[in-house]
Order: sequence, then structure tokens, then C-alpha cells
Amino acid sequence: FFFSSRRRHTRSASVSWARRCVQETGTWGLSNYMDITVSSVEESVFLAKVAEQAERYEDMLIFLKPVLQKKGELAMDERNLVSVAYKNLSGNKRTAWRALTAIEENPKYTKYHEKTKTYKKKIEEELKVICKDAIKAIDDNLLKNATSAESKVFYLKMKADYYRYTGEVCTGTELTEVSDKALENYEAAKKQAETLPATDPVRIGLILNFSVFQYEIRKNPKEACAMAKAAFDEAISGLQDLDEDKYKDSTAIMQLLKDNLTLWTSELEEGEEAEKKQFLINFTQISN
Repeated sequence: FFFSSRRRHTRSASVSWARRCVQETGTWGLSNYMDITVSSVEESVFLAKVAEQAERYEDMLIFLKPVLQKKGELAMDERNLVSVAYKNLSGNKRTAWRALTAIEENPKYTKYHEKTKTYKKKIEEELKVICKDAIKAIDDNLLKNATSAESKVFYLKMKADYYRYTGEVCTGTELTEVSDKALENYEAAKKQAETLPATDPVRIGLILNFSVFQYEIRKNPKEACAMAKAAFDEAISGLQDLDEDKYKDSTAIMQLLKDNLTLWTSELEEGEEAEKKQFLINFTQISN
């Protein structure tokens, strides 16, 4: 049980490591942080799992450096560790950014607006550094060495996700640019995923995130709903043929799809009802 999974939780991570690495090297400088020398991929994976248990996600990336640089396709366990490290580091920043946004928009704290705005900007920059580093790791090595369709989908989706996370804290031209890059990679992943079974958890997870992107970043709720519903309907009929592990993974993601669909459909219906009422009000005013 020592390496029991805790990978879906977003935990707090130290910002000092990120700040120090950026100051000293201009990127995620992984070599000067600690005195532990990792001499093999096997040691790298072991120490990364230890760091995960300790919820030290910044240390996970340090220990995973040999994995990120190795030749050949990553094993699934290695791939998941890389994903977990980046996901939790970015998740901490995204949670912090949302909390500060809520405080910034609260009229009670107007007098602190400038200080809050400055603090929020700092967190935005830290998130962008993490996202940029994740995308670079994928482009430099991970995607190039991917040979299986599932791995290619995984990395294209991951790359799109980090453009999406960047887009969450951007506006204007910058938002347009990262949104277009996210869309490009989601589309590429979706095309590649057509070779996978409709029940494959990587394929379903792709559509889950792609639909969230359409809803939250592209502001296209109808497309998000259509995409999520189609994936759910395609997968539901083949679940009985899956082994136990894939069944659990796929049904968990499908439940998230269903939850999103319920929420989004309700919001769409409320919006359409409000539009109808406004139309009747406008029509009555014109008639009078």
C-alpha cells in the first residue's frame, strides 16, 4: 500500500522552489535544488513515488528529470507520474488564482484591490511558468518518443490542457493565441483517438477536457454539450467488455461527463428561458 494512489487531489506546493529555479536558470532549473543524485530511471521512478506520497510535487519533477530525458516511449507508470507532478503543481496555482479572483471581486475588499491585483499577477506568472515547462517537456521529448496511439492522445491532450490552464488567466490577444493552440492540440488528439475504442479511458478523458475547454474558454456551451453527450453515448454500450481496472477508470470519467452535462444543460435551458422572456418584453415595448 506504500504507493497507493493520491493522484487526483490538488494539494499545496511550495512556491520557493519555483521562484528560485526561475531566478537562477530562467526555467525549472532542476539540477541545483538538492544533493540527492539520481543515477537511473529506476531510482527516478522510486523517488518520484516517495515524493508523491509526501505531497512534494516540485520534488517529483526534480526526481523525474532522467525519465523526462530518456530515449524511447515512457512506460505508463512513468507517464502518469509526470502527469501527476505537473497537474498538482499547476492545480495549486489555479486554485489560488480563483480564490484571489473571488476576493478581488468582493466589494468588501475594494480598498485592497491594488495589492490583491499585484498578488494575483504573481500567481498568474507562476502558473504560466509551470504550463510553459510542461508544454516544452512534451514537445522536446515525450510526444516525439510516443509510438502507441494511446500515448500520442495522452500527450496531445496534456499539451492542450496546459494551453487551456494558461488561457484561464489570460485576456485579449494572449487568450486568443493560447486558446487557438489548445484547440489545435485537442483536435489533433481527438483525431488520433478515433483509433482507440470508445470506452478507452484516455479517449473519454480527452473528450471530458475538450468539452470543458469548449464551455469555459471558447464559450461554446452547445458544442460542449454535444461533444460530451456523444462520447457518453458511444462508451456506454461497450462498458461490459472492459477489464476491471479500465471499467473503473472509464465509468469514473463518464460520471464526470454526466455531471457536466446535467449542469450545462440546466444552464442552457435557463439561458434560453431568459432570452424568451426578454424577447417578449422587447416585443411588448415595440408594440406599445
